Amino acid sequence: MLPQLTGQPADRLRDALRRAGYDTSGVAGLLGDQALDALGRGEPVPALRASAAGGALGVLVRLFLLGAAEPERPVAAALAPLDPAMALACGLLRPADDGLRAALHVRPHRDEHSGWDQHRDWWVVSDLEPPWQPDPPGPDHVPGVGQASISLAHATIRRPVGTLLDLGTGCGVQVLHAARHAGLITATDVSPRALALARATFSLNELEVELLAGPWFEPVAGRRFDQVVSNPPFVIGPARVDHTYRDSGLPGDAGSELVLRALPDHLADGGTGHVLASWLHPRTGDWAERVATWLPATGVDAWVLQRGVAGPELYVGTWLVDSGLDPRAPQARLAAEAWLDWFARQDADGVGFGFITVRRTGAERSTVVCENLRQPMSDPLGPETAGWLDRVDWLRSRDDTALLDSSLVLGPDVVLDRTEVPGPDGWTSGPPVLRRRGGPAWRYQTDELGAALLAGCTGTLPLGDLIGLLAAAHGEPADPMVAMALPAIRNLVRHGMLLPAGPES
Repeated sequence: MLPQLTGQPADRLRDALRRAGYDTSGVAGLLGDQALDALGRGEPVPALRASAAGGALGVLVRLFLLGAAEPERPVAAALAPLDPAMALACGLLRPADDGLRAALHVRPHRDEHSGWDQHRDWWVVSDLEPPWQPDPPGPDHVPGVGQASISLAHATIRRPVGTLLDLGTGCGVQVLHAARHAGLITATDVSPRALALARATFSLNELEVELLAGPWFEPVAGRRFDQVVSNPPFVIGPARVDHTYRDSGLPGDAGSELVLRALPDHLADGGTGHVLASWLHPRTGDWAERVATWLPATGVDAWVLQRGVAGPELYVGTWLVDSGLDPRAPQARLAAEAWLDWFARQDADGVGFGFITVRRTGAERSTVVCENLRQPMSDPLGPETAGWLDRVDWLRSRDDTALLDSSLVLGPDVVLDRTEVPGPDGWTSGPPVLRRRGGPAWRYQTDELGAALLAGCTGTLPLGDLIGLLAAAHGEPADPMVAMALPAIRNLVRHGMLLPAGPES
C-alpha cells in the first residue's frame, strides 16, 4: 500500500513537529555535536542516549531518525493532534512488538546555501534506509536526502523563474529548494511510490506542486520551462532495473545521454537545465568529445564539469553496497562478476560523473565546454554557474576587435603564486601560477609576460593598449602577441579570473 500522508494527517503531523521543535536546530541542540557526528557514521547509540530525556522532541527523533520502537502512549503525546490510529492508517507508523515504529523517514532538512536572506527548514519524507530498514532496499525504494541530491541543489542557479520542472523528483528534495525562487513547479517520476512520498513531502511543507507520472520527459511532452533540474537514474551498467531511483533500464550511459539530448527542447528561451549525470570513459578516445556529441551544435550554452572518475571495480563495489548487499555474500559476488564482465565488454576503463548545465540560446553556434573540477570545492556551485553563463554571454557579444577594446580587471579572489624549485645551481623560480581562492579554485600556469599583462588589468586601459605597451617594452611585434593572448584571455574571463570593468560588466 502506498503512503497517504496528505490532507488532515499531514496537517496534524506538521502541527506536532512544529510544537516539538523538530527541525534541524532543535535536533542539533538536543543531540549535540558528538552524537550527531556518530549518527552520520551510522552509530545510533550516542543519539539514543542524548535523546532519552528530550520529551516529545526526543520521541520524534528516536522514531523518525533513529528507527527505534517507542511505547504507544509517549508516541501519542508527541504526535498529537495526529493520533496513532491515523498515523498507522496513512502509512507513517507500523506496529511493533514493543510499541510503534516509523514506517517512513521524516527528516528535517535545511537550505544552508540558498542565497536568500534567511535559512529555511523543511521536512523530507522518504523510505527507511539501512540500518533502520533491515532488508535490502526493494525495487521501488525511495531514498531521502543524500549527497547527490544536496550536490545538485547546491549546483543549481537560484535566480527567480516563472516555471520549473523537477524531472525524476524522488521524494521531492529539489522542489523544496526550488520553492524559494520558482513560481509554478512541476515534478515528475516514473515510480508511483516516489510520487506518493513526494506528495507527502509537499503536503507537509504546504507546497502546491503539479505532480505527473511517467518516464523521462513523456509527462511534459511539448512543454517548455524556465528551469529544469534533474537527478535522474544515472548508474551505468547493463540494461536492467534493479532499483528505479538509480537504474535507467537503458544500457551504459544512455540514460544520461537521453536526458541531455531532450533537455534543450524543454527549455524556454534563456532557460537553464541542471543535471547530475554519468558517462563511460572509453579506453580509446576522449570522454569530453563523447559527451559533447549529446548536445546540439547550435542554440545552447553547456558547461560539463566532471567532478570525479571511478574505475569499474570501485564503481561496482560502491553501488552494490548502496543496494544493501554485503560484498562478501554470494549474491553480491555473483552480481559483481556479472557487472565487471559487462564493463570489460564495453572496453571502458572508468566512469566519470559530475554536473551539466545547459542554457537555451538563439546563438548560431553552441558553446560547449567540458572540463574537470580538479580542486575540492566547499562553496556552492550555483552562483559560479550563474556567473559562468553571464560571462559566456559577454564573450559571445564581443569579437576579437571588441574584446581588445574592452577594459578588464582581475577577479576579487585571484592571486598569483610563485614557487621556488630546486635545480643544479640551487633554488630557481618556477613558472607563476594564477589561482582563484574561491569557487572551483581554477589554476592557470603563465609566464612573466603573461603575469605582467595581467598585472596591468586594472580597468584603466583597454586590453589592446596593454598588449601594445607590453610588446613595445620587450621589442616584440604586437600582432603575434595578440594572437597568443586572446584565446587565453577568453578562458580567463570564462573562469572568472578576468572580469569586464565598469558599465560593460
